[in-house]
Amino acid sequence: MKWLYCSIIIFTIISCQKTRDAEPLYFPELMETPIGFPEPIAPEGNEFTQARWELGKKLFFDNVLSADNSVSCASCHHPELAFSDDTAISLGVENREGTRNVPTLANVAYHPYFTREGGVPTLEMQILVPIQEHNEFDFNILLIADRLSQDSAYVRMAREAYDREPDAFVITRALACFERSLLSGYSWYDQFTHHNKTDALTDAQIRGMNLFFSERTNCANCHSDFNFTNYAFENNGLYEDYEDEGRFRLTGEESDRALFKVPTLRNVEITAPYMHDGSLATLEEVINHYNSGGKNHLHKSELIRPLNLSTSEKEDLIQFLKSLTDEHFINNSLFSP
Repeated sequence: MKWLYCSIIIFTIISCQKTRDAEPLYFPELMETPIGFPEPIAPEGNEFTQARWELGKKLFFDNVLSADNSVSCASCHHPELAFSDDTAISLGVENREGTRNVPTLANVAYHPYFTREGGVPTLEMQILVPIQEHNEFDFNILLIADRLSQDSAYVRMAREAYDREPDAFVITRALACFERSLLSGYSWYDQFTHHNKTDALTDAQIRGMNLFFSERTNCANCHSDFNFTNYAFENNGLYEDYEDEGRFRLTGEESDRALFKVPTLRNVEITAPYMHDGSLATLEEVINHYNSGGKNHLHKSELIRPLNLSTSEKEDLIQFLKSLTDEHFINNSLFSP
């Protein structure tokens, strides 16, 4: 009987271990760095763990962050739209209209600064912007913490993730941890260039790619490197007069008036409408804008000039931009509510 009793105990221990091992482990698979990308760096004290990621995801989809419990981060950053929105200007609490077009959150782990004028240095700090903005969540993070402290699930998850109550530190870190996991690097273009899938791009997309990276268009001067942005502040001649002051709003320097951070082009096919104010509805309109050379503005980039592209060349460019769509990213069930 002793050996039978011992066998049962051993079997039970092994079975429990197997059950734990069978639990979904998102890391490191979720954070696997795409080919051609540098490894994302998390700040000390907010290294990636599954507990932190799960807490951040729960917060991201929860309306509890807004004053009237009506909107969440995901209200404007939809997973199926590469964590962007499909309206020119999104609505916040009480249907208040925002001020700028919602950018994609894909690959925000690599951004050196945040907001279109670059005034926020870290992703953890960026979390505070929508929370306190009158037209977004219109709330106070300390009051959010009070709400969460009344929720036993949040208290348990916060302790597991950060060994503390769900305070401001926990809220900002957890959301940033989740957002850093939004890595998009398996588009058709990536499959063609990094995964040796020679049939990933069509002939039109290859022609468009060659045009995109040519000196004739200079597209890659601003939309460069693995994330198709140099993160610089530029004016692209969208208007002669801008209602939005751009980077001037941050620095007060006249030379920064109407300058905006260059956006990534990854998943650009599904992040319409475009520009800082969502004023261009389609990729065709975007290409036509750049082909025209844009409007005259004192600070317009010298790279913006008439391109004289033919109709077929413009279509090839559009087809190439569509090759930057990452189906694996936008359909990843881990990012669903």
